[in-house]
Amino acid sequence: MDIPVIQRHFARIGARVQVRPQGAGRTRVGSGLVTLDVAHDRHGEIFDLRVTPGATPRIEVLQAEPKQRHLLLLTQAEASAEKNKFLCGHDERHWFVAAVPGRSAATVRSAMEALKPPDVVALQAREGLSGAQRNRRKNAAFRRQGEWFFVPALWLRVHPALVLRDEPLARTGGKAHWLEFAYRSGGETVYVCDRHPNGLTEHEYKALISRNPDAAKRLWRTWRRNAAVYARGRVSHPDHATIVLHDWHQILMNRENEAPAMRHVAFLD
Repeated sequence: MDIPVIQRHFARIGARVQVRPQGAGRTRVGSGLVTLDVAHDRHGEIFDLRVTPGATPRIEVLQAEPKQRHLLLLTQAEASAEKNKFLCGHDERHWFVAAVPGRSAATVRSAMEALKPPDVVALQAREGLSGAQRNRRKNAAFRRQGEWFFVPALWLRVHPALVLRDEPLARTGGKAHWLEFAYRSGGETVYVCDRHPNGLTEHEYKALISRNPDAAKRLWRTWRRNAAVYARGRVSHPDHATIVLHDWHQILMNRENEAPAMRHVAFLD
């Protein structure tokens, strides 16, 4: 691990990075001996790369794209361990880090494609989008806001009584995206509280209450996990420009949750 080289690569995309021993505090994604987050100091946002004291992991920047302000980072705890890749970059207003699923990504562009849901990949191929068009937040196949893709669902007809207003959409631990109009179909009911952010099924919830009646006093919310979710109207988020969907669009999350470092993330809305 050559820290000055890593810092130079991050500087090429206009970012700062600090490498320090791993300790207490929130970490967003990780690969055992290495964790990565976007933190804040008195100068603003900074990539925070933490390494377990005494460890000598492999950490390497595979590619940096200064114009896109993105780079692809590889981490490996030891020679025989699984390799993990992270896309680090800037999206609209803030820096982000995303765990990349699969093993084939070797460039920034291939990492961005690996993060797209299969339906999005199929649609952009059907539309014949160029490489540049595929990286835009708005094209003929989808609209994108952060980690969420909005795919046209022109076939969908929703009874007015089933339309939800001002609905939050969020991954576990993330800031909510707010949907002016929403519709949910299918999925599984889960019970969520601060101690169970990924949710308990009804069976798990009842079993917990049976063992510990005091648990019923916690602030529980009922959410739907892995439901088909659709949106129309304004979609807002404090870190992104508001988008307006004039027709119903299905909402698809990027594939970051399929990466080994992100297996704890659940699709909750």
